[in-house]
Amino acid sequence: MTASGTFGYGEEFEEYLPLEKLGAIVVKGISFNPRSGNPPPRIVETACGMLNAIGLENVGVERFIKEKMPYLQKVGNKTIVNILGDSIEEYCAIVERLNDVSGICAIELNISCPNVKKGGVAFGTKASMAAEVTRSVKNVCNFPIIVKLSPNVTDICEMACAVQEAGADAVSLINTLIGMAIDIEKKRPVLANTIGGLSGPAIKPVALRMVWQVSQAVTIPVIGIGGISTWQDAIEFILAGATAIQVGTANFVNPNAAEKIRVGINQYLQDNGIESIADLIGAAHPGR
Repeated sequence: MTASGTFGYGEEFEEYLPLEKLGAIVVKGISFNPRSGNPPPRIVETACGMLNAIGLENVGVERFIKEKMPYLQKVGNKTIVNILGDSIEEYCAIVERLNDVSGICAIELNISCPNVKKGGVAFGTKASMAAEVTRSVKNVCNFPIIVKLSPNVTDICEMACAVQEAGADAVSLINTLIGMAIDIEKKRPVLANTIGGLSGPAIKPVALRMVWQVSQAVTIPVIGIGGISTWQDAIEFILAGATAIQVGTANFVNPNAAEKIRVGINQYLQDNGIESIADLIGAAHPGR
């Protein structure tokens, strides 16, 4: 899958790779009303990753349905809609608007973006609030629900167990780590938002560790995200316990990255005589 926020609404990448061969496209986060995001500068390159403070800029649910979904329906790929809100009511209102839209296979709840001043990460850092928004959305949603978890918590397993108990069908992790950069000439933070979300290869060891831990704490599928740039990275996440993976920042480095990873995984399976990738899930854990 492609990770939300790094692959637009799919059509931006159509000239680079066969979209229909991807496992799924997770579209840019959708709010009820359009958002203009944070003021620039919003992106900073780091030594082995990227800081972003886009601020969840998006077209809003009505324009998404009218202008973006027709293309995704034509491609025929599985579409997962990442949604965000400032309140539980907003999350539910978005889902109720999407319930009758064809071509959607799941909803991913973004409760973990660190770049907005309200909502977002507030739901993702308290287990009780994460459970409450999950339960509320589950009650009105016609699709399976994936809850995207923040790494910026004391115990990510507690968060995963809370949303599982509240009805989540799967969890995806991790979202970005909170970071910042300072312009030493101006003596000011580089990002207009001061802080941003760190993604890319730098966070892969953290993400891998959390997938390893969460996959042992819950019984629902775990989707691994965080610094996956190669098929070897993807295999590591599967061995750690991920049922599937999402590719994020690598799309900016190589717009064909998701396809190369898909092909590499298949070749690895063939080379090692493995009939199903399911045989690899969690295989690095003791006793497997």
